Amino acid sequence: MAGLEGIEQPRGPGRATTARWSPAAEDEQALRALDLFGNPAEAEVPLPSRPESAATARRLVQVVVLRQWALTPKLTEDTVLLVSELVGNAVRHTGARVFGLRMRRRRGWIRVEIRDPSRGLPCLMPVQELDISGRGLFLVDRLSDRWGVDLLPRGKTTWFEMRVADR
Repeated sequence: MAGLEGIEQPRGPGRATTARWSPAAEDEQALRALDLFGNPAEAEVPLPSRPESAATARRLVQVVVLRQWALTPKLTEDTVLLVSELVGNAVRHTGARVFGLRMRRRRGWIRVEIRDPSRGLPCLMPVQELDISGRGLFLVDRLSDRWGVDLLPRGKTTWFEMRVADR
């Protein structure tokens, strides 16, 4: 297929392969990111406002939720997805050079925060089945238990919370 060299094609009718996030596959990179950038559960971690920072944020969230807090792989997967969406919004829409990632845990809840210097508020838009963009806040709204935006004197914090079963 011209122009599609190196791209895996579906194997048989209706059996397309999809990449799925795997906690085990990213453990080493996640631990390296924690050493390099710091622990967002201990203090806000500043990250450069570049698309590749989404991967760093995902790794940091993964290692905290799955390894440090010992929560379920499903909760980890959902949290990683939602942080990726909020980081994407911060990178695309704020014009910031840096954004901050912070995570908190209290009895029965986890909270993830993305702080940026823009006071522009994110907007939850209606999503159609064939939309290829604009699904970030829709996913945050659907998968989290609560989410919101706190305006700051210089910027805002966009956050989401998820219920967790305390053992």
